[in-house]
Amino acid sequence: MTRKKQILKTAAQLFKERGYSAVTMRDLAAAMDMKAASLYNHISGKQEILATLILEVAHEFTAGMNAVERNDKSAFEKAEQLILLHIKIALEYTNALAVLNTDWMHLEGLEYQEYIRLRKNYELDFKKILESGIATGDFKSMNVETLLFNLLSTLRSIYLWIPKKSASEVADLKKELPQILLTGVRT
Repeated sequence: MTRKKQILKTAAQLFKERGYSAVTMRDLAAAMDMKAASLYNHISGKQEILATLILEVAHEFTAGMNAVERNDKSAFEKAEQLILLHIKIALEYTNALAVLNTDWMHLEGLEYQEYIRLRKNYELDFKKILESGIATGDFKSMNVETLLFNLLSTLRSIYLWIPKKSASEVADLKKELPQILLTGVRT
């Protein structure tokens, strides 16, 4: 693992535990057992770290959505795939996902704009899949905004649950969460 990746991993853990605003570069340097000035050989500052963590996760969601949209599956199956995408990302990027969910508003400039664009597009694409499912009868006729809000509210909090669970419990989550979230809305 490169030094920059180690810095990002450590920063993600610290940001998750304390919040972006409460962590200083000195805190990060201490956690890395290095001098604060040495961090700047690898990164320009906290804002770069935050942007890197958040945008990496946002791009993973975008790539996953693009893959789901390209397949010829039903809207119901696509919604199942998106739930599994959220679980996959929560497993692979637990701390960075926590940072995305709690500290995205601290992004600045172009990185902030890029994140907002990626998030908005993801939500719109998810909404289109749900609307398609309602139109084809895969899902009950209901307010798509309410449906999307409820799905995303649950999916955005998975990172809180995963670190406390065993591999078998995570396997159960992968199998059961799509059923739990979608059975009530399936026709």
